[in-house]
Amino acid sequence: MQKPIVAIVGRPNVGKSTIFNRLVGERISIVEDKPGVTRDRIYAQAEWLATTFHLIDTGGIEIGDEPLLELVRQQAEIAIDEAHVIIFMVNGKEGITAADEEVAKLLYKSNKPVVLAVNKIDNPELQSEIYEYYSLGFGEPYPISGAHGRGLGDLLDEVVKHFPTLSRNEKDDDIIYFSLIGRPNVGKSSLVNSILNEERVIVSDIEGTTRDAIDSYFKKDDQEYTIIDTAGMRKRGKVYETTEKYSVLRALKAIDRSDVVLVLIDAETGIREQDKRIAGYAHDAGRGIIIVVNKWDTIDSKEQSMKTFEDDIRKHFQFLDYAPIVFLSAKTKKRIHTLLPVINVVGENHAKRIPTNVLNDVIMDAIAISPPSTMKGKRLKILYATQVSVQPPSFVIFVNDPELVHFTYKRFLENRIRESFGFLGTPINIFARRRQ
Repeated sequence: MQKPIVAIVGRPNVGKSTIFNRLVGERISIVEDKPGVTRDRIYAQAEWLATTFHLIDTGGIEIGDEPLLELVRQQAEIAIDEAHVIIFMVNGKEGITAADEEVAKLLYKSNKPVVLAVNKIDNPELQSEIYEYYSLGFGEPYPISGAHGRGLGDLLDEVVKHFPTLSRNEKDDDIIYFSLIGRPNVGKSSLVNSILNEERVIVSDIEGTTRDAIDSYFKKDDQEYTIIDTAGMRKRGKVYETTEKYSVLRALKAIDRSDVVLVLIDAETGIREQDKRIAGYAHDAGRGIIIVVNKWDTIDSKEQSMKTFEDDIRKHFQFLDYAPIVFLSAKTKKRIHTLLPVINVVGENHAKRIPTNVLNDVIMDAIAISPPSTMKGKRLKILYATQVSVQPPSFVIFVNDPELVHFTYKRFLENRIRESFGFLGTPINIFARRRQ
């Protein structure tokens, strides 16, 4: 299921990052009382009224020709272009400025739903002074306070009203949907072309639900696949080519619609911090994950063996210890044949369901081997377990007191489940519930 995308847009120093942090429940964006602190779009997941959506915090849009200001403007324009709903934020203590009017002109051109938020209305008595903001032309202004969290519920109620109905095309459970994500120039497009050209069994191009994306369907050895295209923006030319951060938003869209995600790493340049951030989105979304090291043909095996590179990956991607690693070259098609079999295994594991009686045998054996320790004078009792969902596989253990389930013991149970049932390539969730 695709998630709606909401962008917070406005001139500098109106409190966008403060509101962003409140909505996602974390201090993700840098908050500092001076203009220009947020340089890039920041992405996170938020939820309101049981609806999950992607939230983008943008740099302030400024009028000027300086290189930094132009880049910030480009970033904001991309966020506006990709968002389904835009929160236009202004500073309620300063009134309407020329910069606000410039931002408004930009938003008029977007033809997107815009919800106007008047921030820094810390005192309820100031709400009567917000009526001048009707002149911006976006309907009712919503008074909010980032400092105190006031008014955010009403604001989000209005935002959610504008969410489109998003879903993947009617999903066939027999088809494995997979996408490729990674920072620019790691070879995503080359790998897509290599997979399709090698198999030479493309049946059709199916228009995807993501704007500007074409999903490529093919079949190999009786298994059907759909590659979700994330390669390249088809608008604005150089703006997209030179703005590296757009890849994150494309990745989020592709991840939402995938069963399996291929996280590409460039063997030449090695592991970068952005690789870990992008992979983290797929992990948080609960998708099956394969780490693909591309351009392996450029590496001298004497200088850097696969084992050495794999050890480096495991060191930097400890949260992906379940993900298999595939080394290949999209350009020369070296080892390209090793990829689809791994996708098959991960796709199968991501949808695997374990019978309750078999699962409980494994859990009870684990308890016998390593009984839970005592916490606060109480001992954890695990009564039984059951699998409640797939994609990713999720389990509930019913216990006498969920607060007694230490994360280390939950990790121990996860390891025992993996040892017994595999689950290579997929995260698994374990939830503790009190038995009623």
